[in-house]
Amino acid sequence: MRALVVETPGTFSVQQVPDPVPGPGEVVIAVAAVGICGTDIHIVDGEFAPTPYPIIPGHEFTGVVVALGAEVNGVREGDRVAVDPSLFCGACHFCAIGRGNLCERWGAIGDTVDGAMAEFVKVPAANCHRLPESVDLAQGTLIEPLSCAVHGFDVLPRDLGAHYLIYGAGTMGLMMLQLATRAGAASVSVVDLNHDRLEVAGRLGADAVADRADAFERPQGWEVVIDCTGVVPAIEDALSRVRRGGTFQQFGVAPSEATARFSPFRVYNDEITIVGSMAVVHSFGRAVELMGKGAVDADTMITHSFGLDEFPDALKAFREGAGRKIQIRPAA
Repeated sequence: MRALVVETPGTFSVQQVPDPVPGPGEVVIAVAAVGICGTDIHIVDGEFAPTPYPIIPGHEFTGVVVALGAEVNGVREGDRVAVDPSLFCGACHFCAIGRGNLCERWGAIGDTVDGAMAEFVKVPAANCHRLPESVDLAQGTLIEPLSCAVHGFDVLPRDLGAHYLIYGAGTMGLMMLQLATRAGAASVSVVDLNHDRLEVAGRLGADAVADRADAFERPQGWEVVIDCTGVVPAIEDALSRVRRGGTFQQFGVAPSEATARFSPFRVYNDEITIVGSMAVVHSFGRAVELMGKGAVDADTMITHSFGLDEFPDALKAFREGAGRKIQIRPAA
């Protein structure tokens, strides 16, 4: 089969590699589409520590089951599926308490083992979720990032009528916006430096958009402030916007060595809650159902599609912030 192989950080090419063969409990999927995520860029650049090289990246994907290993139940050849990329050990302390996203031996398809930027990929059958009839294979690639957003809401307070402020109108910021409006927010404001993205945020339901939070007339602050940028100046500004008694969520991925300044006294005195949200846990199935119900405007979210051989062009578009979700279609 043909696959995009990252040999070493910064070095990648499309190669002929052996077709995957399913073992017990595994299936092989003919990949229909795979979304490009910031983690994929970190893998290409050598900035994602768990990744071994060489590796085939790609963890946001859908396809059709074409081969079954032994002892596979509940999945059939011909099924259209989205795949939870999570590979938890099931035996460590965090897995035992139901927090597999913090697994001591954490792994993921496309991050620590070969992924879906290939014509075929081998995955655990248990990780496969059938797509609703209303969701096509291209749209289904949004389920994995949506499952991350669902987990983000799992660790936020469930207060109807809260006012939300979201930093960043990329894929994840726009998903958090759409979930917030669906979850009963009184208002959702969005900050981004990219005015094209702000226009999209307005179309997707934001009550107010601006390139700086000072532009909003809300001196008392917001009950929920979410950073989806991972950019330190944005994080520091976002922390200052939380209303007394409110919650700040770090959702965006900052560099591991980054540090941000905040006022410990204000956290104490205003009883501000600070929470993180990392990856997927107990949320993929719910994301499938939400996608089936139209909770995310998939047609607006997906803007670019490239073939395997066009990966350099896709990478360039991603780095330049073009569009929103960029996909690779291995069969194209």
